[in-house]
Amino acid sequence: MGTRFRDFCFYWVSSVFFVFLLSMFHLVQGKHRHNGSSSELIVQSGRSCDFFHGSWVFDASYPLYDSATCPYVEPEFNCQKYGRPDKKYLQFRWKPRDCDLPRFDGKSFLWSLRRKKMMFVGDSLSLNQFQSLLCMLHAAVPTARTTYVRKDGLTSLTFEDYKVSVMYYRSTYLVDIVKENIGRVLKLESISGGDAWKGIDVLVFNTWHWWVHRGKSQPWDYVQDGTVVQKDMDRLVAFEKGLTTWARWVDTTIDPSKTRVFFQGVSPTHYLGKEWNQPGAKSCAGQTEPVAGSVYPGGPPPADAVVKRVVGRMNKPVYLLDVTLLSQLRKDAHPSAYSGDHSGMDCSHWCVAGLPDTWNELLSAGLGL
Repeated sequence: MGTRFRDFCFYWVSSVFFVFLLSMFHLVQGKHRHNGSSSELIVQSGRSCDFFHGSWVFDASYPLYDSATCPYVEPEFNCQKYGRPDKKYLQFRWKPRDCDLPRFDGKSFLWSLRRKKMMFVGDSLSLNQFQSLLCMLHAAVPTARTTYVRKDGLTSLTFEDYKVSVMYYRSTYLVDIVKENIGRVLKLESISGGDAWKGIDVLVFNTWHWWVHRGKSQPWDYVQDGTVVQKDMDRLVAFEKGLTTWARWVDTTIDPSKTRVFFQGVSPTHYLGKEWNQPGAKSCAGQTEPVAGSVYPGGPPPADAVVKRVVGRMNKPVYLLDVTLLSQLRKDAHPSAYSGDHSGMDCSHWCVAGLPDTWNELLSAGLGL
C-alpha cells in the first residue's frame, strides 16, 4: 500500500510539473498578446525581442528590390523615377536593440497566407505600406500569375498560384463621412464602412494623417459627436473618439480565431528641423542620413499616446505595429521634392522602395512568418 501510494504521489507530482513546464514553454514561445502594449515580444535565442526599439544600420544588401522593376508604385512614392539623385537612404536596415528583425521572405509569406485575404484599411500611409508589400512580393515571385483590380476605393492584387489576395481599402478616418443637407458630416460614432472589412483574414488599419487637415484639404464641413453637430472641435479629442469607435467595432465584430488585426501606428512627418536638433532645417529636403542612435529628440507625437491608450482598452487582441519611433529616425526617407503626384515638399509620405519595406518586415514578423 505504501509503495503504491508513493508511486501515485510521484506520478501526480511529475504530471503537474510537466504541465507547468509545458505551459511555460507555450508562454515563452508564443507571441505575448497585449492589450495596449506598444509591441509584442518574440523569443529569439532564448531572449524576448522588442522589435520596435533599436537603431538604423547601414547594410549594402538592401534594398530588397528595385523600384524600377515594380509595376505597382504610385508616382507619389516613386522617388528614383522622379529624380532623387541619392540612393543611400535605400541601404539602411532596422536593428532592434536585443535581437535581429528577420529578413523578408516573399515566397514564405505567400505560402503561409495561401487561400487567405489581407487588407490594408486607411489613408495614403496605408497605401504606402500596401504598395511596398506588393513590390516585395513581386520581387520574390516575378513571374507569378496575378490579377490586379482597382475600383471604387478598393485595390487588390491576387497571386493566383497561392490564392492570396492583398488589398487596400481607402478610409481616411475609418469612421464615416456622410453627405447631409448641411454638408459633409464627419460622424465620430458611425463606422458603416466596416461592412467591407468583414471576412478578411488579416486586417491592417491606420488613421491619423487626415485628422489635422484644414481648409480646402479638409474633406468634411461639420463634425458630429453623439447628438452634437459642430463646425469643429479639438482634433486630438476627435481622433480619440473616432478611434474608440473603430476599437468598439473590432471588439464586437472580429473573431480572433479567424481574423488577425494589426494597427499600423502613427507615421510621423519631418517639417521641423528643431525636432531632430537641426533648427535651420525647414523640411526634409536634402536629408540623406537617419537620426543617429535610438532616441528621437522631439519625442513622440501626441497622437501616438492616443493610439496606445485606445488599443490598451480593447478586449480583442490587436498587434500594434509601433512604427512611430523607428520612422521618426528616418528623416531621410521621404519623397521630399521627388514625387510625381505631390506638389511642393512631401515630408509626410515615404519613398518606395524605402522605409515602408521595414514596416512590412515587422508585419511579417508579427504574423510569425
